[in-house]
Amino acid sequence: MDLGLKGKGAIVTGGGQGIGAAIARALGKEGCNVAVIDFKHHTEATKVAEEVGAAGGKGIAIEADVTSYADAEKTVQAVIEELGRLDIMVCNAGITMDGVLLKMTEKQWDQVINVNLKGYFNYNKAAALHFKEMKYGKIVNISSINGMRGKFAQANYAASKGGTIAMSKSLAKELGRFNVNVNVVAPGMVLTDMMRSVPQEFQASALAETVLGRFATPEDCGNLVAFLCSDMSKHITGEVIKIDGGQYI
Repeated sequence: MDLGLKGKGAIVTGGGQGIGAAIARALGKEGCNVAVIDFKHHTEATKVAEEVGAAGGKGIAIEADVTSYADAEKTVQAVIEELGRLDIMVCNAGITMDGVLLKMTEKQWDQVINVNLKGYFNYNKAAALHFKEMKYGKIVNISSINGMRGKFAQANYAASKGGTIAMSKSLAKELGRFNVNVNVVAPGMVLTDMMRSVPQEFQASALAETVLGRFATPEDCGNLVAFLCSDMSKHITGEVIKIDGGQYI
């Protein structure tokens, strides 16, 4: 199915691996020109950008700190200059520093909030200012089902992902009159390198919750995001779409 994304410009933060890389590839297969943003995995981001190019779009890799609004502004401007346009913002960069709240350090709290929530604010705002002038744009923020239900030993992560949902709904209300769609994708357990570091007993518990009896792949998430970035979803905004195989019903 042609999603009508050929020639459009996109930014994907945290695009060097996992879900972000799959999103960049999915957009590239639809003919998007994609800027893959990653701070810790720039080498991997460069490879993903090359894969975007091989798939039919143009790919570039940019090393930027998502916690810096100045970096976000510079990145958006650089992408517009390099790709010729920016139509799509996908925020995916995220970290975990798990621990029960009673033992969680201020550093653990601050770092997760700064990357997972402030980072989304930075890139949402920088893109929204551009989209407002264009009277068009698609913003997709990657959250988690744990931002909807909470999770033992993940108070910082769950708070950041719940905050992302609330921010996205607010932004959808603010930007609707400018023809900008803002939506959230909330995965459950996904087969990524991060998931493979989760202890086996926790993986088994998550799988037992999942009514389809399998975990999502990064490609499942990429396909959903590509749809939300297309005009086939033009009347969808302010929504939180779970992609969890029924893990949280």
